[in-house]
Amino acid sequence: MLDWLRLRRHVLENRERARSEFGIKEIPRGVLLVGIPGCGKSLVCKRIAYEWSLPLLRLDVGAIFDRWVGASEDRIRRALAVAESVAPCILWIDEIEKGFNASAGGDGGTSARVLGTFLVWMQEKKAPVFVAATANDISLLPPEMLRSGRFDNRFFVGCPSDAARREIFEIHMTSRQLDPQGFDLDRLVKQTFGFTGAEIEQVVLDSAYDAFYRERHASMEDLLHHIERTRPLVKSLGPQLNRVLRMLDEGRIELASRETVLVEQLVERLHIELH
Repeated sequence: MLDWLRLRRHVLENRERARSEFGIKEIPRGVLLVGIPGCGKSLVCKRIAYEWSLPLLRLDVGAIFDRWVGASEDRIRRALAVAESVAPCILWIDEIEKGFNASAGGDGGTSARVLGTFLVWMQEKKAPVFVAATANDISLLPPEMLRSGRFDNRFFVGCPSDAARREIFEIHMTSRQLDPQGFDLDRLVKQTFGFTGAEIEQVVLDSAYDAFYRERHASMEDLLHHIERTRPLVKSLGPQLNRVLRMLDEGRIELASRETVLVEQLVERLHIELH
């Protein structure tokens, strides 16, 4: 995904030359990050803005809707106009499926009209606004949002690999004044297969809380205790993982990183029921 983003950044930074010399009139539209909660999708969106040195605007889709007729449509148009006035920028939409839910209804057609306004804007926008959206369950998104021409690409952000989990442990240990070299990281990595980055952070934090109460620093035993108490969220996401597997097989979504545990491995080693 990093190489893919690098190419879009190059076009965005040199859009006039891309248009005049190479005939590339289209501005990069955006990226949709789908995956398991707690694996860093939102962090990736923030990182894009940081790496590209662009303003980051967060669109709260839930705040768009209003009970008055026509107010919701007006709000989404004004929000998008603000993004265009700040462009070039990154427009971050977190958990986009909660705002643009395919099963939403009973609101007199307001959701459909707001969605239509947003989709037309994504298709036709001329301002360099790069949309970085996240979703936990892609099945809740309307099909028209996933077709070609909306987002430039879709990536799956999954559970961190062994090497990534080791690095996550080191980061959170160091931030809490623990020396990673004083711990059996190999054992911790092995014991946390299928954990998300957020779950690893919580294990370290809970261990630090317990140790602080006892007026000491966290120990290996503290970490193992809280690992044992944690049931990885991924174990309860069988149907969602099944949809991801199908989309990966069909080429409709790509892995965001090589440092991701393959879905097939998660299913096999954690005995996850897909149906």
